[in-house]
Amino acid sequence: MPDDVIVGLDAGTSVIKAVAFDRQGRELAKTQCENRLETCPDGGVEQSLPGTWEAARTTLKNLFAEHPALAPQLAAIAVTGQGDGTWMIDDQGRPVGDALLWLDSRASDIVSHWRATRTGPETYRRTGTGLNQSIQSGQLSWLDHHAPERVAAAATIFHCKDWLYFCLTGDRATDPAEALWTYGDFRSGDYSDEVLEQFGLAKYRERLPRILDGSREHGDLGAEVAREIGVAEGTPVVLAPVDMLATALGAGVYEPGKRVACSIIGTTGAHLCVREDPRDIVLSNQSCYTMPCVAPDTWVQLCSNMAATLNLEWFVKGLNEMLKALGETPLTAEGLLPRLDAALATIEPGRVIYHPFICANGERGPFFNPRARAQFLGLSTEVNHLHMARAIYEGVAFAARDCYHALEAHPEELRLTGGAAQSKTLCTILASVMGVPVRTMTRGETGAAGAAMVASLCLGHHRDLAEACQTWVTPFLAEECVAPDPALQNLYERLFGVYRRSYTNSDGFWRHLERVTAER
Repeated sequence: MPDDVIVGLDAGTSVIKAVAFDRQGRELAKTQCENRLETCPDGGVEQSLPGTWEAARTTLKNLFAEHPALAPQLAAIAVTGQGDGTWMIDDQGRPVGDALLWLDSRASDIVSHWRATRTGPETYRRTGTGLNQSIQSGQLSWLDHHAPERVAAAATIFHCKDWLYFCLTGDRATDPAEALWTYGDFRSGDYSDEVLEQFGLAKYRERLPRILDGSREHGDLGAEVAREIGVAEGTPVVLAPVDMLATALGAGVYEPGKRVACSIIGTTGAHLCVREDPRDIVLSNQSCYTMPCVAPDTWVQLCSNMAATLNLEWFVKGLNEMLKALGETPLTAEGLLPRLDAALATIEPGRVIYHPFICANGERGPFFNPRARAQFLGLSTEVNHLHMARAIYEGVAFAARDCYHALEAHPEELRLTGGAAQSKTLCTILASVMGVPVRTMTRGETGAAGAAMVASLCLGHHRDLAEACQTWVTPFLAEECVAPDPALQNLYERLFGVYRRSYTNSDGFWRHLERVTAER
């Protein structure tokens, strides 16, 4: 049938995917391209705007070239992408330098100062979002101090998905979630002059893109881009919510009448729950993100720890570097991880504690500390590398529970998506740490699916988000949950206190380590 296909374009930090779905939310085809990032010696992590657009355009072009039957049926393209960061263009639409990514740590000192003064708590009361090194406000202030000529040349200050939406449509816009958690007031639904004044960024108010609700309004695909990717000019293009919200929606975080939460455990960890009453929005700490949900008068709160599966990737990389140094053949992730998962299911739990703060720019949730570093506690000659690998799984699960503690969330079921959802061992550990059943999805591309679902809503295929979820989410939830293991639950309940107390007492050590390291 014509107008029967929606494509979700999901621009991750390192991979950009284009996924085609039919009107029932079933995946029809998928392509992807890698996207490069550059690490700077001063803690910067940047990405090319032209390079990101080229990867996105190539991904779309390949999708329609490899599956030519999709183009005549195309109803819309929905765009989502990595959150936070700073992407700037001039008045002609040309990139102004490279983008600062959410991994960039150069604004850490600015953010630390804001959090220690009135700026942190006062802006938090309006945005509902705690300041950290990833958020654009700190990065823009850093640029204002260190590269003022760069900011002066910018006419519009975007996030990643906004840049791609501009490339597709020529429209300068952003979604409500990132707009409000960065510079807005979640109650009014608009940018806040008071927040911008607190940051010292009021002079950039006119350079912020208009806020566009993609569930109600769409743009039109430009003629040149349409020719390049092989589809019709004027095809609706929907600016979907930022990737963490799009993924959570695609994984079932919104289900009226049921107290569910959603964890996205991939490179980073994101933990979300729905608030249907503004009085339930947590404003007692500075570690949450608050964003409007697609449903009216509904919000989603998020607490995100900086690194999740990145910890296991680091561990496996270290093993391979040792094997290579010994002249042995390195292990591939495809061959190692399934076997490791099975082996860890039989290893004694809780032998050591691991704090999963492996990211070089520290931690952002549920606490902010750019000096935080990963650590094993409790090593002895009776502990082996399998115990350590299991401790990494447990540490990732403890970090998730820590985030839900900050959110004051008490779900009756946890929906899990991201790469870690493929691990049965991690699902059991997470269920036992959280004390609730864990349910996964039968499809993997929940970010693209959530974006496409919002496009389907925008096109009028559903009356509201609840009805859209009945088509796009419910049929793809796994029939069976992974239940908590009673013995593990008892053990992890005691170990969680050890996990929290031990990192809380580590700041002095991290400060001293940073000082000594800087003197080398």
